[in-house]
Amino acid sequence: METLRRWRVTAATVVTAVLAGVSAGPAHADPRRYTFSYTIAGERVFPEGVVADQARGVFYVSSAYDGTIYRGRAGYQRLEVFLPGGADGRTQAQGLRLDPRGRLYVAGGATGQMWVYDTRTRSLVRRFDTGLREDVLVNDVALDPAGNAYFTDSRTPVLWRLPAGQIRPSATPASAERFLDLTRTTVRYQEGFNLNGIALAPGRRSLLTVQSNTGKLFAIALPGGRVTEVPVEQGPLTGGDGLTFTGKRLVVTRSAPDRLDTLTLGTVKARVVHSYTDTTFRFPTTAAVLYNRLLVVNAQLDQDPDRQPELPFSVSAVPLEKLG
Repeated sequence: METLRRWRVTAATVVTAVLAGVSAGPAHADPRRYTFSYTIAGERVFPEGVVADQARGVFYVSSAYDGTIYRGRAGYQRLEVFLPGGADGRTQAQGLRLDPRGRLYVAGGATGQMWVYDTRTRSLVRRFDTGLREDVLVNDVALDPAGNAYFTDSRTPVLWRLPAGQIRPSATPASAERFLDLTRTTVRYQEGFNLNGIALAPGRRSLLTVQSNTGKLFAIALPGGRVTEVPVEQGPLTGGDGLTFTGKRLVVTRSAPDRLDTLTLGTVKARVVHSYTDTTFRFPTTAAVLYNRLLVVNAQLDQDPDRQPELPFSVSAVPLEKLG
């Protein structure tokens, strides 16, 4: 059964969720309090990034395996292919972000590229390139208030930027700007995955980013780029991947522990105030808020692609109230 249930309906819709193969809890309980899963057809999806469009009630998920971009709709169980993998050289896709104009920013992982698409027409706005094909992993993206896009690189110690003025329709690829040389900052790159998730802080004056292998959290001041480590009480956030704000609280998706950590941010430090895990989690990489749910991508990137992952690939829809 394709249609699940709208999140704002009565408890009678638990029946619909059960018929769709979703565990909704006891029939007398409020279904809005239970986690269910969206599913993605395919044996080699390995979803990695997610972003939600609140106004349209849709969300987009990327495939780290072949660059496909999927689209899901609130209330429908299965995602559909939105942009086929391989198009425009997009053979890998990691973090995603939407701007107010409905343009979708895609981090290209080991391809060293970034793409911007118009979600209303599905057309490519412009492709950007770091020029690197080795020791590069363009991982996640955040936008500042002026419309500039910033991309983390988990392999090369650079924060890449796409200036807002260059994000315009053009058949000519543009070079990504080396906004920040991280070797000149307090960030120390090491073996493994380094800077990963990135998000604009609530004050809109800085970016926050997490270093996966060390679990450290950093603030990058805008517009100058000064980097400051943010101490985390009850840290480190080892395995930290996606960063998602729910109001003023920061939710860190931690892949290795299969866990979400909720943090409060002070003037000089952060504090873990709540941790949550779920039986539906499968090496989660990042999350996005859609209505009263947090959509958590189950990437299964800890599985060898030559072995059979647990199918179907999924996105867990967690009630926000579970995050503390």
